[in-house]
Amino acid sequence: LARQGLNKINKLYEYERHWRDATSGERYALRQKEMKPKLEELELWCKASIDRVTPTSLTGRALGYLEGQWPKLTHVIDDGRLALDTNAVERSIRPFVIGRKNWLFADTPKGATASANLYSLVESAKANGIEPWRYLEAVFERLPAAKTDEDLNALLPWRIELAEIQYDTARTPTG
Repeated sequence: LARQGLNKINKLYEYERHWRDATSGERYALRQKEMKPKLEELELWCKASIDRVTPTSLTGRALGYLEGQWPKLTHVIDDGRLALDTNAVERSIRPFVIGRKNWLFADTPKGATASANLYSLVESAKANGIEPWRYLEAVFERLPAAKTDEDLNALLPWRIELAEIQYDTARTPTG
C-alpha cells in the first residue's frame, strides 16, 4: 500500500516538474485537465486503503495524515500560483528553528522583537533574490533619511533600488 501511495503522489510531482516553467494560468489549466483526475483517484484510493492498515503503523499514520490534509491539498487545483507542498516555506524557516537555542540572548521582549525583525528582513531579501548583506547595508544607510511611510516603503526588498549603491565586496562577511 505504501508503494502504491508513493507512486500516486510521485505522479503529481512529475506533473509539477513538467509544468515548472508554465505561467500560473497555464498551470491552472493543466492542473484542471490532468492533475484533478489523479487527485480524485488518490482520494478514492486513500479512503479504500485507510481501513486496511493499523492506524498506528507508518502507513496508517501516513494515510491518516493524507486524509486529514486533503482539503488543503486540493486547493492546489484552484490556483496555479500555489505550490504542491510547503517545502520552500519550510526551508526558509529552518535556520530560525535550528538557531532558536542560539538566540537565548534575546531575554527581553525588545530583544526578541529586534531579532524577529532582523530575521524577517533577511528572509524577505532572500525571497526577493537580493543578497541579504547588501540589502541590510542599503537599508541601514538609508533608514536615517526616511521620514515618511513612503520613504520606509521604498526600503522594502521588492521596492528598493540597489543599483545605485557603491558595493564594497571586501566589507561582506564572505568577501
